[in-house]
Amino acid sequence: MPNPVSDVTPAGPAGKDALLHKIDTRQALIGVVGMGYVGLPLALSFSEQGFPVLGFDVDREKIDSLGRGESYIKHIGADRVATAAAGGRFQATADFARLSEPDAVLIAVPTPLTRQREPDMQYVRATAELLAARLRKGQLVVLESTTYPGTTDELVRPILESGSGLACGQDFFLAFSPEREDPGNPAFNTLTIPKVVGGLDATTTDLAARLYGAALEHVVRVSSAGVAEATKLTENIFRAVNIALVNELKMIYDRMGIDIWEVLDAASTKPFGFMRFNPGPGLGGHCIPLDPFYLTWKAREFKASTRFIELAGEVNIGMPRYVIDKLIQGLNDRQKPLKGSHVLLLGLAYKKDIDDPRESPSFELLELLLEHGAKVSYHDPHIPTAPTMRSWPELPRLESVPLTPEVVRAADAVLIATDHSTIDYEALARSAQLIIDTRGVYRDRRPNVVKA
Repeated sequence: MPNPVSDVTPAGPAGKDALLHKIDTRQALIGVVGMGYVGLPLALSFSEQGFPVLGFDVDREKIDSLGRGESYIKHIGADRVATAAAGGRFQATADFARLSEPDAVLIAVPTPLTRQREPDMQYVRATAELLAARLRKGQLVVLESTTYPGTTDELVRPILESGSGLACGQDFFLAFSPEREDPGNPAFNTLTIPKVVGGLDATTTDLAARLYGAALEHVVRVSSAGVAEATKLTENIFRAVNIALVNELKMIYDRMGIDIWEVLDAASTKPFGFMRFNPGPGLGGHCIPLDPFYLTWKAREFKASTRFIELAGEVNIGMPRYVIDKLIQGLNDRQKPLKGSHVLLLGLAYKKDIDDPRESPSFELLELLLEHGAKVSYHDPHIPTAPTMRSWPELPRLESVPLTPEVVRAADAVLIATDHSTIDYEALARSAQLIIDTRGVYRDRRPNVVKA
């Protein structure tokens, strides 16, 4: 892999021209910080388009796996990693001193919430500080982590400038381009999802758009980093609000004896004016459970009310407890208390057919079940061991149990949290004493199925 480090790389217009030439000739070394569900497919996409790529991560297990040509993310084939590594276009490292090497540094680190549901920017801040100590003239820096409007200009820029002594827009270039990954979606991937790009100035937008355009199919330029930051939040707040709506409708219709899934099936036949969203046991994934709170936090700075968004958050946050209440009712009907009952939890991933557990409502369900004194086991064909989760650090490290008829019959209740396609739900219904269905798996009425 070439080392393009140069302390004399010109900045300003000359620096732009030099970087554009490297991009156009695919000589630009691309650095990607964070080899997770966003960073790894991004790094591989650039590598597959002929760019040399250097991936950074603090997790040495990930670095070692990538060095062996192995993938630790189910929907990213090991063949992609092996091919990129074997071709010499992709390397991974935990040595952040090498941040001076790339011509473009793309930051894809987590942006979680604190326990008070405020933005936790420790990973972005730490990455910016590491980069600032090694920043050189002519580098392009792009933040991809989902965040509140103003982060790139108000947080990242001052850290980079003060730590490096370089001037943004003159010595180095800074932009925001939100990740739009949808793990496991067969219709869209990193290459085909349109890429929104907004720089802190027109020159940076030009550079970032040219860079992504050289590797991805479609780039959408916007006027500023703030617009790009707001775009990602808007997309996910739209989904969060609509999911809250159908979750609320589910609870209302349940009291009326009406099946929300049948209602949604019928409403979906309308060819216009209706967009389907499905209810569930709560929100999961890195984006939808978190992003609305990034905007509500930032809005307070401008004395703006976000009642609509916060109400949706309240509804979605309350869904795991609603599911547990339905479970308690179902057990009560069978003269059983939840305390001491054996509950088999189906699915730890936040959605079907993937191995991504980030912010999955299954972990909150697991926590609530244990708080109520239940005995809990789980089955997930994609997650053999329950990982340690940032939001639930005290949960036990359970192992997935086989989904045999004997295991199912031994459970007082089976709680479907994730509707993985590999599960034989008819066989499950034949063996289970009680099923709590949060995903609309069973459309017909069954004596041992409670919809939640």
